Amino acid sequence: MYVARPSKYSPEFRSDAIALWRASAGRRTFKDVAADLNVNPETLRTWVRDADGRPASAAASQGTEGALARLRVENARLAKAEKEWQLEREILRRGAAYFAREMK
Repeated sequence: MYVARPSKYSPEFRSDAIALWRASAGRRTFKDVAADLNVNPETLRTWVRDADGRPASAAASQGTEGALARLRVENARLAKAEKEWQLEREILRRGAAYFAREMK
């Protein structure tokens, strides 16, 4: 007997990921969006395909929820980028301090 393991992604995360991909309106690929979210591109593709199978009423109710989901995903992406920039800045600061000592 096969028992599926629980998903490590919450339903809210999935809906946010789908909303982000749809918000790209074809300008970005599944691979690009999935890379931002640290998920497998095929996983994202499956989520979108499954979501497209929903009744029309479910898709219609996603207007405000979809916008909120897109903003949450974008906020997470920007927070991640900021952490990377802070790390880069700290490394450069340490490097500059090291070279300043060496030049004396």
